[in-house]
Amino acid sequence: MSTTTKVRTSPSTNKRLTEADKDRELERLLKENAELSGLAFATGIILTQLLQTITMREMNPQNAATKIISSAEQAIEGFNPEQAEAINAAMKAWALKAVKRYETQLRSVLPV
Repeated sequence: MSTTTKVRTSPSTNKRLTEADKDRELERLLKENAELSGLAFATGIILTQLLQTITMREMNPQNAATKIISSAEQAIEGFNPEQAEAINAAMKAWALKAVKRYETQLRSVLPV
């Protein structure tokens, strides 16, 4: 980490940030990102296991999976990013990709 005296102002506080301040902030954000990624990963695993348990109890597990996935996709598609920030459009796209991943994981253990 560099300790040069280059200065930049923070847009949110208008305080001057040194390179050391920026390095500390970057380190904090990287740590926070790792924590959130771990939480998201664990949540995904638990959700997939719950969905697998639920669908296996149905008379037609494949049909139950289709209903769950279709419902999730419709809910995500109903989200209107045009009325929100551009970042929300990216979030919507990632959410749809995540549903496809869950579907693959879910169907991988269901009887055909």
